Amino acid sequence: MNEDLLRSLTPSVLAILVRRGADFAAAEDAVQEALVEAVRVWPADMPRDPKGWLVTVAWRKFVDATRADTARRRREDRFDEEPAPGAAPAVDDTLQLYFLCAHPSLTPSSAVALTLRAVGGLTTRQIARAYLVPEATMAQRISRAKRTVSGVRFDRPGDVSTVLRVLYLVFNEGYSGDVDLAAEAIRLTRRLAAAIDHPEVAGLLALMLLHHARRAARTAPDGSLVPLAEQDRGRWDTASIAEGVGILQAALARDRLGEFQAQAAVAALHADAPTAEETDWVQIVEWYDELVRLTDSPVVRLNRAVAVGEADGPRAGLTALAELDDSLPRHTAVAAYLHERDGDLARAARLYAEAAHKAPDLAERDHLTRRAARLNNRRSR
Repeated sequence: MNEDLLRSLTPSVLAILVRRGADFAAAEDAVQEALVEAVRVWPADMPRDPKGWLVTVAWRKFVDATRADTARRRREDRFDEEPAPGAAPAVDDTLQLYFLCAHPSLTPSSAVALTLRAVGGLTTRQIARAYLVPEATMAQRISRAKRTVSGVRFDRPGDVSTVLRVLYLVFNEGYSGDVDLAAEAIRLTRRLAAAIDHPEVAGLLALMLLHHARRAARTAPDGSLVPLAEQDRGRWDTASIAEGVGILQAALARDRLGEFQAQAAVAALHADAPTAEETDWVQIVEWYDELVRLTDSPVVRLNRAVAVGEADGPRAGLTALAELDDSLPRHTAVAAYLHERDGDLARAARLYAEAAHKAPDLAERDHLTRRAARLNNRRSR
């Protein structure tokens, strides 16, 4: 059984049912039943047109469910004329499905879950394992999301930026359980890039590839975090870097700059440096200036303060940091790093310990605690 084939066909089959008039929740249930049937039948009798087969079976499942629902009996006439089996329509409504799953009425977590289920073709169990929640909890989340979008019309373009943010949320979940969500996000973004000619879609794909290229070097054998400056660059995936840079250059050439392209440009500059010392921090600061102009994000300003500290010295970085709200996530850790660079080890150690208490996960907490301990050891010698 080719699981990748089934997953790749899922969104277009679902989109066809919705286009024919099925409501989203019922259509999604019917497609899942058709997938189960495919797993049972295909190993012994693989159809010549897998997509057409899935559309036919899913539509029959939907019609059967509709007829069995007495509350909807008055709608039966609408579905009595079952489309004849045969080749699936050439039109691909997958793009509309991306928009539907990233509908603004959904919470970010619900949009992510629905995207992974409807567009990604993952099972509820796989999604639950990836998010480390009980399967029943994830099933309820997906069910609520399906009900929310069931009344949404499927005939108008959605917001590309919302879709991209949902995909970026998926990517940043990384790896957990038996699903590599970073790789899944890259796969889905590739498909989106094939369906829509948009420089920010290309920018997000480039950003994902450039970040993902450093994945193997981000942790030590014991699982501890390895900062960018200390990573073994020989472990970076040069093929992914080359692909990401190529996609980014083509997007930038269109002169329609967006935040994902600017973020990818920063990542490309890091990837281009043979060593940490050779990083072009001046150009990185310039790209952060563009990001501030595009987003005015406090998080971008925080990252810019780090870049300024590298380009113009730690005092300049601390001056930039002083303009920001000290309640920002990672503000204390950045302050600790810049004070360490400036030679104030006592203050840096104290700030690293404070940042460790605020860390969102165990790996980061351990990393910051070790940095505080290292500085305290240096001071006691």
